Amino acid sequence: MNNHALIDTATALVADNKGLLAMDESTPTCNKRFAALGIPQDEDFRRTYRELLVTTPELSDSISGAILYDETIRQHTQDGTPMIAVLIAAGIIPGIKVDAGTHSLAGHPGEFITEGLDGLRERLRDYARLGARFAKWRAVVAVSDDLPSRGCIEANAHALARYAALSQEAGLVPIVEPEVLMDGDHSLARCREVTEAVQHAMFAQLHSQRVLLEGLILKPNMVVPGKDSPEYTSGSVTAEMIAEATIDCMLRTVPAAVPGVAFLSGGQTPEQATERLNAMHVHCGTRLPWAATFSFSRALQQPVLDIWRGDVANTQAAQRALQQRAECNHAARRGAYLPSMEPA
Repeated sequence: MNNHALIDTATALVADNKGLLAMDESTPTCNKRFAALGIPQDEDFRRTYRELLVTTPELSDSISGAILYDETIRQHTQDGTPMIAVLIAAGIIPGIKVDAGTHSLAGHPGEFITEGLDGLRERLRDYARLGARFAKWRAVVAVSDDLPSRGCIEANAHALARYAALSQEAGLVPIVEPEVLMDGDHSLARCREVTEAVQHAMFAQLHSQRVLLEGLILKPNMVVPGKDSPEYTSGSVTAEMIAEATIDCMLRTVPAAVPGVAFLSGGQTPEQATERLNAMHVHCGTRLPWAATFSFSRALQQPVLDIWRGDVANTQAAQRALQQRAECNHAARRGAYLPSMEPA
C-alpha cells in the first residue's frame, strides 16, 4: 500500500470543483432503465450507451472520475479502444464498483446487508491491473420509526470498513457509500438522526480496520425527508434547509482528514440535486473542512437517456445534455449555479 499514491488519487478526485460520474449500474438495473424507454436490453446497446458517456466531448472539464461496472471496464468502443483507455486519455480517473449488491439481512426483516467480501482481494488486484484507481461499495439503510436496527448499522459499517482496507491494500482509493434511503414517510430530522448514527458507526469501524482516512472518499446521502412524508410532498423543506441539515450532520461525523464528501443524488431530480449542492456552498461553504462535491448517477444520466432512447441519431444531443448537467454541478460546487442555466 502506497499512502502517498492513495492520497494523491483521493485529492485529485475532488479537485478543481469537479465531481464523479457514477455509471456503475448493474446489468439488471441498466436493463430496467432501458426497458422503461423502449431501448433493447442487450450487451451491444449497453456498450453503445456507455461509449456515448465516455466519449462525451469536454466531459473532463467538470468530471474528475467515472465509476464503472465490471462489464464496462472490460468493454471496448466501436473502434476497439478499451473504455477505460478512453477515460484515461480524456483525463478522467477510472474507478470500479466492487460490491455484489444488497441482500436481506438474516434476522432483520426489512433490512439489508451488502455482500461481496468473499474473493474481494483477488478481484481488487484484477481491477488495479486493468487500470482502475479507485473502488466503490454501497450499503443501504432503510428508515422507519423502528428502523434501522443497531445490528444492521454495525453489520454494514463493518463490511464497508473491511472493503476499504482491502481496497487500500490493492492501491485503490475506496469510496464508502452508506446510503440512508429516501423511501418512507420519515421527517428531515429523522433522516439526520439516522445518517449521523450510521456514519459514526462506520468511521469507528474504519478506524478499527486501520483505514487511511486521507486516502478515501465518503459518498453519503444528503439529509432529506422521506419521499412519502408531508414535508416532502408539500415542498415545505427548502434547498437551504436541506443544505444546513446535511452539512451540520457531516460536520458532526466526518473527520477533517477525509479529503472529500461526494454526495449521491438518491432519488432526487437532477435539478433538485444540483440546487441543494449549490445551497451547501452558498450557505455553508466557509465551514467545510473537506471538499463537498457530487457523485451522481441518475441525476446526471436520466436526461441523457431520455434524449438518446437507443437511437444513434440522438447521440450528439444526448452528449450535450450530459455536458450541460455536468457543468451545472460544476457551477454548484462553486455556489454559482442558477436555474437559468437549465435548458428551456
